[in-house]
Amino acid sequence: MEDDVAIAERKGRSAYIVDAVRTPRGKARPDGGLASLTPQALIAALIDTLAVRTQGRARRAEGLIIGAVGQVGAQGANVALVSKLHAELPDEAFAFSLNNYCVSGLTAIGQAANMITSGGADQILAGGVEMMSRVPFMGDKADYYEDASFPLRTRYIPVVVAADRLAEDIGVTRQEMDSAALRSQQRTAAAEGTMLTASRIAVNGLDVEEPARASTTAETLAVMPAAFEALGAQYADALGGRTIDHRHTVAHAPPMCDGAGLALMSSNGKGARARIVAYVETGGDPHASLTAGFTAMDRALAKAGLDLKAMDRVEFMEAFAVTIVKFLRERDVDVDKVNVGGGHLAKGHPMGATGAILLSSLLDAMDDCQGRYGLVVAVGAQGIGAAMVVERLAR
Repeated sequence: MEDDVAIAERKGRSAYIVDAVRTPRGKARPDGGLASLTPQALIAALIDTLAVRTQGRARRAEGLIIGAVGQVGAQGANVALVSKLHAELPDEAFAFSLNNYCVSGLTAIGQAANMITSGGADQILAGGVEMMSRVPFMGDKADYYEDASFPLRTRYIPVVVAADRLAEDIGVTRQEMDSAALRSQQRTAAAEGTMLTASRIAVNGLDVEEPARASTTAETLAVMPAAFEALGAQYADALGGRTIDHRHTVAHAPPMCDGAGLALMSSNGKGARARIVAYVETGGDPHASLTAGFTAMDRALAKAGLDLKAMDRVEFMEAFAVTIVKFLRERDVDVDKVNVGGGHLAKGHPMGATGAILLSSLLDAMDDCQGRYGLVVAVGAQGIGAAMVVERLAR
């Protein structure tokens, strides 16, 4: 009988995830666990690990694609190229960086998969990195952030302000957000030392998710004040004078942090952890900001000919509490299959790395439950979304 890899190859050229690894997440401050390193050092550590785990295949990759949001300073000069040079990959390997906001890491992997299925390459390293201790949020100081010439619905608004606006628009309560934050913290703590962290490597002596707060309780969450009213006031013009009922506390927003994730993609499924079944990128309503991932998810599932009930595990990006509450409230999905090892609300959000980290986490979760199908959903500001369906393979 044909195995899964043979069946997929017979049907046509597929893209496989040979392996995927990630760093822990370090606090984005000068004394954070990863802050003394460079972005290229994080990527090099992941390449070294993949080389060991794949018997050298990673060092024979034809290219390196890296997502990063803040492409200035420490992450400027084409961070993928800088990482390629630092990691001493072959001179012939191509290297390019991309910025698709918080979806960047998953976009990089999706672009690698597209290159492989189209015959443009056979083996590519792809993922993302963000060191917010070195390049802060909005560190590129883009003109767009304050450009009043755009219509109101397309004016830039900091994503946490957009999250508060969305929570008010769809009636997400403080109690729902507290529940999501507590679940994320509890699952993160419970995952330590289990198969759910099998593809996370220790870097710079850090071997845990540094931003996580295991001491979080329902009582401590209940008394926390809304945190982003002052930021909303700074963008009053872009909000069209609207007064928002700010609901997100700092516990409902993923901590800023450092981190990286990387996958080795291949046209050869031998020894691979998973096959990409479907991948979709979408835009969305910039006013709603954080909802395009839902569209990407629906389209990816339709493309795969599957539904949420067929997914054994789901990694749905906890961009802010409102997004995970919206997902669990509106979709027919078992909460015990979603973000089983905790999520961004506890672990943090290294923007350009997030999608790659989620994919690595998904593969660990699928190995843990011996599942077949898994789903990653990532969302970004101003109407950006991506989703990927993967099929776990026997190794």
